[in-house]
Amino acid sequence: MKILLTGATGFLGSHLLPALLKAGHEVVILKRSFSNIWRINEYINDISSYDVDCVNLDQPFRDHGKIDAIIHTATNYGRKGEKAIEVFETNLHFPLKLLEIATFFNTDTFFNTDTFFNTDTILYKYLNFYALSKKQFTEWGRQFASMDKIRFVNIKLEHMYGPRDDPSKFTTYVVQSCLKNISKLALTPGEQKRDFIYIDDVVEAYLKLLDNCESIKDKFQEYDLGSGVAVSIRNFVEKVHSLTKSTTRLLFGAIPYRENEIMESHADITKLLNLSWKPKYDLMTGLKKMIEGEKER
Repeated sequence: MKILLTGATGFLGSHLLPALLKAGHEVVILKRSFSNIWRINEYINDISSYDVDCVNLDQPFRDHGKIDAIIHTATNYGRKGEKAIEVFETNLHFPLKLLEIATFFNTDTFFNTDTFFNTDTILYKYLNFYALSKKQFTEWGRQFASMDKIRFVNIKLEHMYGPRDDPSKFTTYVVQSCLKNISKLALTPGEQKRDFIYIDDVVEAYLKLLDNCESIKDKFQEYDLGSGVAVSIRNFVEKVHSLTKSTTRLLFGAIPYRENEIMESHADITKLLNLSWKPKYDLMTGLKKMIEGEKER
């Protein structure tokens, strides 16, 4: 298949890219001219790449003929102080424009990377713009699907983790802090539970959906993607601390819970299990791989 991938230089996209190539797909990526390509540098000669700030967004479609599917992983969390308009541009305006162009060029399927934060719950203040923009785009996708313009597959992703993620992400921050043996790590009480899923399992789920989505008649499809198991933040941190043999002091309770803290989230993976996908990595196995990857990094 001919796949257009957004967010290829990011964490998820950079893991998806080699898996797609290995599966025999032709991959075209969209990035910005100033994107850091360190994660995908070894694959750059195996793909076609377009800088969205330098060319019209329809150029890849004109150059490559029919693109079978788009996998959209680019996102802006707004956690670095970005303005609302910047979050809107990345999470709603850009993918909506891409979705409209895709329908014009008869692309079959648009895979959208959504989030477990996409609920009706009031969120932490810094995530409100992010969650709102993601939710609105999903509704646009639902509308396009209802008009029979394109198949829209919405993937509500839980707390993925693995090597080469951004240091600002909680999982990477904890692993790197413990590996560096910083003197102390201030944390919340850690009773909130999250569904941690290793990046390789996430990639396998995308590949499984890519192979199976056409066999499902519904034009709008939605899947929870996680391990299906909720683990407390404290449990996660203590496992990292033990596996790294860290001397860092863990100060649980030093930081209060954020306003509107989500105390439990886990995926209902029944629909993915029915497609013969299941996670291969439990938390301990995944953390061991992540820690080894971070040591090499």
